[in-house]
Amino acid sequence: MHLLQVLVVCSADDTGTIAAVQAKIEELRYEGIDNASLVVFDDQPINKPHGLNCALRQARGDVLTIFDAEDEMHPDILRVVNTVMVRERVNVVQSGVQLMNYSSNWYSTFNVLEYFFWFKSRLHHHAKHGSIPLGGNTCFFNRKLMEYLGGWDETNLTEDAEIGLRVCAMGEPIRVIYDDRYVTKEETPPTLGSFVRQRTRWNQGFMQTLRKGTWKKLPTRRQRFLACYTLAFPYAQAMLGVYTPLAVGMMLFLHAPVGVALLSFMPVLLLAAHFLTAVVGLHEFTEAHGMKPSPALTLKMALTWIPYQFVMAYASVRALRRQLAGRGDWEKTEHVGAHRGAVPDRTRPAGTADAFGNPGAVRGSRDPGATRTAEMPAADSPRKAMRSGSS
Repeated sequence: MHLLQVLVVCSADDTGTIAAVQAKIEELRYEGIDNASLVVFDDQPINKPHGLNCALRQARGDVLTIFDAEDEMHPDILRVVNTVMVRERVNVVQSGVQLMNYSSNWYSTFNVLEYFFWFKSRLHHHAKHGSIPLGGNTCFFNRKLMEYLGGWDETNLTEDAEIGLRVCAMGEPIRVIYDDRYVTKEETPPTLGSFVRQRTRWNQGFMQTLRKGTWKKLPTRRQRFLACYTLAFPYAQAMLGVYTPLAVGMMLFLHAPVGVALLSFMPVLLLAAHFLTAVVGLHEFTEAHGMKPSPALTLKMALTWIPYQFVMAYASVRALRRQLAGRGDWEKTEHVGAHRGAVPDRTRPAGTADAFGNPGAVRGSRDPGATRTAEMPAADSPRKAMRSGSS
């Protein structure tokens, strides 16, 4: 346990969480575990990057990692990342994060699949080309590198994406790893309003990062193009949201030559291909986690596919309005723990190696508490900076 320092970060106005954390720390100390401490800040801005910077100033170990308050992390994720950082001599590692409650409501399936494709596939492409917006948690940093960078940008609503591009601009490689067994489990926001606010914050953060211009410092044209394309996508999504009703009106009331009409139908084919990819991804995701979706779920996906695109477009439009109005306040996301206990454990027999060469590391999920990190090997010294309340 001496290899691990746990810093639980709270804003001073979150009195309920502070009391609960203090009680838990006292309980752990009574059991002989004294590696956890509370970091409380009462200055502006009240947001995640500011809290992380407060924790950075108190961090003592060699490696920093972040978990949000609602996260359910695998007990062996520290072993996995330790193996990667030591063997491959990398200073930044992004591991997988996965939403789990795919059938909670009509939009949760699509939200879960976005995470699935993003962390399992697309981030690997970004890392390969050295232009990667990092995720908000389960990312591991060399502490000295973070201190050299000056910590996180406290004015940015997606401080994770911005810091990832700053790391890439230095020429520092980022290693992305994903194994279904080791993902950090999270949940889709429980209400549509909460989901829209969360997506609005992400979209506006990308807009802020695009405007800041960190991506312009990337060394190659390909890296800059990939970063610009990713960060500018909320603008394109907002324009599509405005254009779609106009397109429907033109379909109903305007006449066009047959050739033009056939050509204009091509985007529909692309949407159909996108939907089929989502259906395949759903079955791959559920199989990986020992679940089986009902046949009715595919039908529900077909009926809610277009409404979901409108919700995404609305969140982009809302982000653009906030950006133009100069609003940068942090809209919190509700959490109800829908991801906990939703997936059966899939254990691997002792003595068999996992995808990262760790022998017999997977033993099944336990309740994610600070005490699980007692198995940390001597080669590592990571810590957890956990933000309480919302992500």
